[in-house]
Amino acid sequence: MLEQLTERQRKVYLFIRDLIHNRGYGPTVREIGEEFEIASPNGVMCHLRALERKGLIRRSKREARAIELLGDTGPESLEGLPLAGRVAAGVMHEAIEQDKRIDFTSLFQRPGCFVLEISGDSMIEAQIADGDFAVVDPNRKAVSGDIVVAQTDEGNATMKYWFPEKDHVRLQPANSTMEPMYVRDVQALGVVVGVVRRMS
Repeated sequence: MLEQLTERQRKVYLFIRDLIHNRGYGPTVREIGEEFEIASPNGVMCHLRALERKGLIRRSKREARAIELLGDTGPESLEGLPLAGRVAAGVMHEAIEQDKRIDFTSLFQRPGCFVLEISGDSMIEAQIADGDFAVVDPNRKAVSGDIVVAQTDEGNATMKYWFPEKDHVRLQPANSTMEPMYVRDVQALGVVVGVVRRMS
């Protein structure tokens, strides 16, 4: 498929793919323009439309960063793990074996979903710890009380509870030792819809 692209389209596609795989979400039109010194947003949009026509990406009309790679599962793809049964976390009872598999991708089968690795403990009281992996839905509109990935105009990103107030947004940590952040120019890149923790 890449051989059908012009050299510039190939570079733009690889740039998008690299950010989605390594940062967790795609670039804005402005970021693509800056990376390739394309002055006009329309110039960037021409490349994105070409990549869409060739079946390599799909863009959301509602979210600036919601670019989904098509036909590219990335370096890591879950194909399902065996469901061995249930085990009590309270009163003990007999563990029952089951012959099923759980495909975790099916739990988050929404266009554009991406994963971010958590760094820090500001959301620890929401059971989101350092080293966990958060599944983020960029197409879901954030409402008050959602846990979101928020980004300021300066490009700084953080995961916090989202509380829009009069002339700012309160980004509330789930850690009683930390103070909330009050910001004006901020957008929710997506809503957290799941958390995966590796125990060892």
